[in-house]
Amino acid sequence: MLNYISSAAIPIIMAIIIGYGLKEKNKVFDTFLEGAKEGIGIVVKLFPTLIGIFLAVGALRDSGILDLVIKIISPITDLLKIPSQILPLAMLRPISGSASMGVAVDIMSKYGVDSFIGLITSTIMGSTETTIYTIAIYTSVVGIKKIRFVLVAALLADLAGMISSVIIWRFMS
Repeated sequence: MLNYISSAAIPIIMAIIIGYGLKEKNKVFDTFLEGAKEGIGIVVKLFPTLIGIFLAVGALRDSGILDLVIKIISPITDLLKIPSQILPLAMLRPISGSASMGVAVDIMSKYGVDSFIGLITSTIMGSTETTIYTIAIYTSVVGIKKIRFVLVAALLADLAGMISSVIIWRFMS
């Protein structure tokens, strides 16, 4: 039954939208085309930002800088009893969703999904955001140049999510 409902959800929503448009005497297809044109304009505006972010993530992963940063901060995280296995995820999560997903899959396949590290990894993935990516996309579309305060607040929220994930699973285990 649930499979049927999920399969029928999008066609039903489309039928409701078309029905509402006809009831209100709107040109539904013309409105759709207008929205699609705006969407293409947004994609054109976002493309340079996306290329820059993907290039930066690739450079971070391939250059070894990420490993160097993890080596530098691991004495602090060891003192705080934060597993070093999650540090690559903690470093990449604010930057890239696909890179952090790849790291999370690697962690879970190596340690298991129900392991302490796997549970922390899952919680981090659910309680944090790809902050830099999201801010870059939203601010570039609307033309906001000063993102300093938003970036600091969002990165602090990500840090809180990551630390909370470790604390919660330390308490639960």
